[in-house]
Amino acid sequence: MDIKVDLHTHTVSSGHAYSTLSENALAAARKGIELLGMTDHAPSMPGAPHRYHFGNLAILPEELNGVRILPGVEANITNYEGELDLPIEYLSRMKIVLVGLHEICYPGGTTEQNTKAYIKAMENPYTDMMVHPGRPYFEMDLELIAHMSAQLNIPVEINNSSLSKEKKGAWENCRLIARYMAHYKSPVILGSDAHFWDRVGDLSHSLELVHEAGISEHQVLNTSPARVLEYLATRRKNRPIL
Repeated sequence: MDIKVDLHTHTVSSGHAYSTLSENALAAARKGIELLGMTDHAPSMPGAPHRYHFGNLAILPEELNGVRILPGVEANITNYEGELDLPIEYLSRMKIVLVGLHEICYPGGTTEQNTKAYIKAMENPYTDMMVHPGRPYFEMDLELIAHMSAQLNIPVEINNSSLSKEKKGAWENCRLIARYMAHYKSPVILGSDAHFWDRVGDLSHSLELVHEAGISEHQVLNTSPARVLEYLATRRKNRPIL
């Protein structure tokens, strides 16, 4: 599978990442990545930038080192209703909106509560893609999430960082949801979740799981910048008019 896209990366602005956008773009270019998401954490994450950071992303160049840049956010689910930690007027300006659960930003709950929160966020018209559902901190109904991904046509991520040696306990959850996504033919995105430039474009663990689970190349958006951009354009057409 020829990977041309990495949509989940962080810069120093996230507070616990250690590279600049320019460094990430150079690393992406060296690895053959043509489309790069800059998705720093939204404000409820400690150390994350103020919402003004997200209001000023329009000043960034469309391309760095021959790599097209998609400035956006990794927004946090904050409650059981799937509400996010950036107002709509900011979300509407993002070129890409990733959404996920993080321990310090979300209270945690039962399997049913966590699943409801995740699916409610999937249903948000300003959400583009859901990230790292396989992390073990929050128990969820992974089959239902894969099913809803297919029904709503919202890609769910196989997160390379979750499968790295620094993280514990995610392989089995990620393996399980990958199998469900193969079964339901859900749209899939692979993300490095890089917090340092040398991990940009590293999707090796994710690809291993894709092949193991039998996910088809057609399901994976990372093979084509054009497919990603077309998908994002369609999402924006379906949003309510502010």
